[in-house]
Amino acid sequence: MRAVVDTGVFVGALIRPRGTTGAVLFALRRGDFTVIYSTDILVEIVDVLGRDKFRLKYHVLPDDINALVQLIRLRGELVIPKESISACRDPKDDKFLEAAKAAQADCIVSGDFDLLDMGSFEGIPILKPAEFLARL
Repeated sequence: MRAVVDTGVFVGALIRPRGTTGAVLFALRRGDFTVIYSTDILVEIVDVLGRDKFRLKYHVLPDDINALVQLIRLRGELVIPKESISACRDPKDDKFLEAAKAAQADCIVSGDFDLLDMGSFEGIPILKPAEFLARL
């Protein structure tokens, strides 16, 4: 399965590794699916996890961020979206739709209601982490 995973899922996985988002990250480590990503997605992951809030409150270290980026590169497929999309009510989430469309992904995995409320995008289902895990 080829899935776009939004930043919030990766953040959740690092701060709550025993939760559902942690299980998504564990499935990626096992190679159960291929994560689709773009440069914009990777930049956002590094930016969000590098914030003081995550470093101080959740003890997310630069090595943790580096390990996640390396895992995404190892188990992932980089896409370069050729089309700019403005479909999500939160424009910052359009990058996930762009990557999914460019790769013809099987799904988008998110806990973000701006994406989840869409249900799907051009035939690509948008799933909660638990729904995604059930389909794996």
